[in-house]
Amino acid sequence: MKRLVSDMIKNIVLDMGNVLLDYNPEFVMDQFCSSEEEKDIIRKELFNGPEWLMADKGEIKDKDRFDLVKTRVPEKYHEALKNCADRWDICMDPLDGAEDFCRYAKDHGYGVYILSNASDLFYTYFPKFMPLDFFDGVFVSADYLMLKPDVKIYRTFLEKYGLNGSECLFIDDREDNIAGAGKAGMNTFRFTGNHKEIIAYLENGLS
Repeated sequence: MKRLVSDMIKNIVLDMGNVLLDYNPEFVMDQFCSSEEEKDIIRKELFNGPEWLMADKGEIKDKDRFDLVKTRVPEKYHEALKNCADRWDICMDPLDGAEDFCRYAKDHGYGVYILSNASDLFYTYFPKFMPLDFFDGVFVSADYLMLKPDVKIYRTFLEKYGLNGSECLFIDDREDNIAGAGKAGMNTFRFTGNHKEIIAYLENGLS
């Protein structure tokens, strides 16, 4: 017999980037780059380069990125690269409806958690959105030397907070991260930009 999702779910587990905050490298490059060539190089070497994932995995600090990436970038672009590397978090504004959804979940009795791939800079920009102690748990990949969508990160998260995956709804904008959570036994919801769709799923969805 099918049951409402709201009868099964006790905990909401949220990705951060592009679910709560607007991770948008294009906005950053628009502020600091003066040509499309400059953007193409910085996009490739900084935002899509190996150091980005290394920082998210805790293998380097966020502040180390520039010195590592600059060896692959023409010197004439180093000023723009440094600005992008040091100030990329200027894009991390709250998405419309993000805070309201977090408060909705808390007000309706759900445990509310963060499970995010993020570097150590998370602890500088995220509290500007909401205080960390609002959440029942905050799990940042750099602290645990692992990344989504590796199933180990979801299992480690569940173990840390003593949660049952079948009682959690994991929300992310990326299909690979959703798949990893599913392998760990979590219920999942692919976020496409409208937090009201999550509320409708919780209140009306069947499983």
